[in-house]
Amino acid sequence: MLEHRDGSCPGSIVMRHGEPQETRLTFKFSEVESTKGEDIGAGDFNQVQLNFREAEIERVVRVLRQINKGEGDEVFTQNSRKEGKELGQWTGRLNVDEMIMAGHSFGATGALQTLKGGPTKKRPFVGAIILDPGKQSGRLNHNVSVPLLVIHSNSWSSKRSIFYGRAHFDVVLNLVEENNRRGNPSWFITSLGTSHPSVTDAPILEPTLLSWTTGAEINVYEGLRQYIHLSEDFLNFLNDGGKRNLLAEKAEFPQYDPGKGFGIWQPGQRDSEKESGEWGDWRRYWQVHVSPDIEI
Repeated sequence: MLEHRDGSCPGSIVMRHGEPQETRLTFKFSEVESTKGEDIGAGDFNQVQLNFREAEIERVVRVLRQINKGEGDEVFTQNSRKEGKELGQWTGRLNVDEMIMAGHSFGATGALQTLKGGPTKKRPFVGAIILDPGKQSGRLNHNVSVPLLVIHSNSWSSKRSIFYGRAHFDVVLNLVEENNRRGNPSWFITSLGTSHPSVTDAPILEPTLLSWTTGAEINVYEGLRQYIHLSEDFLNFLNDGGKRNLLAEKAEFPQYDPGKGFGIWQPGQRDSEKESGEWGDWRRYWQVHVSPDIEI
């Protein structure tokens, strides 16, 4: 998990060996200039941030390759925080040629950005989990050549937002449809009863406050459990091609349907064997908008 230093985080402590710590709080485009000393306008700032994130992600890939090659001790000695003394034990234990990218909100926009033109050696991502792709973090990259699992929270799908002249929901839906037409199995699904922070640790820390302020109706633990189960099924699909549980469902909701919301929609047929246990009632938590190889 990356802590990006593009100004979007609440703050970061920059530590350099032998030098005082430097605290960097969130900064604005007015505080940034180009490498040529020119001012950066508000319209360009998001793209600059995304470019910065791409560079950081490529650097992380290089470091992971170093660790896997047996250079973990060298990575440790170069770390100004003096962290990672066990990295030498990770030689040969990482699959550095088939990585999975994931991101939430601005991180989802950045995750899509890193898939552009890939997979490549610098960005060897063979699939991605995209959670609530940003509505104010720049255009979404449509140049994708790997399977996608795109999940909207209920609040992200239910609120109509204009995104570069179009409804944001339609932009995301078309992105996933286009990727399917290119032969990359992809899904676009809404998690019912959730809000934008539901997939983060915030509801676990303050469940009552987050439910009250965001309107989330789902139990915070159940919400995370549903996200985790679906993500596990997607990772298994990338491994063996099997479409399990929700990933095997038809796309019955070409648009978000508030009339078939949280806990209301039930399918006409049930499979008691498939629907037993903890993952048994998953249908009532989701609406599937796009799925591969299945026409509505």
